[in-house]
Amino acid sequence: MDTKLKADIAESAVITELLKRGFKVLKPTGDRLPYDLALDLHGKLIRIQVKSAWFNPKTKSYGVDVRRTKTNRRRMLRDRYGKDDFDFAILYVEPLYVFYVMPISAFSAYSSTISLIEADKRQRKPKSAEYRKRWDLLSNGPLSQK
Repeated sequence: MDTKLKADIAESAVITELLKRGFKVLKPTGDRLPYDLALDLHGKLIRIQVKSAWFNPKTKSYGVDVRRTKTNRRRMLRDRYGKDDFDFAILYVEPLYVFYVMPISAFSAYSSTISLIEADKRQRKPKSAEYRKRWDLLSNGPLSQK
């Protein structure tokens, strides 16, 4: 499965989950914006970046790249998101149908990859665990996250 298809599946899953939870979801046309979706929350727009997690068999965890990827015919370019590019990232673990809802401040604090550990282990949980299923953060909006 190519990355575009994985992204489409993740966006569809996130949209479905947001609609089930009563959010008003907007989908921009094209892929020129630094976010994938927007929510209309009492007349204010909440910008959402959707990321699909991949499984790393070596660490037995899922990972999400915090950088944006642009490709042209010759090469792939990776760049960091800016603090004003979106308000929240929703990370989707497809085989488990699990979502992580992270404010941009938490998302951009990672250097390249966010580890999502879904297996019960005796080790300390990663910082990302506090954002598992945190749909309530969206209801509060981006202003309460700053």
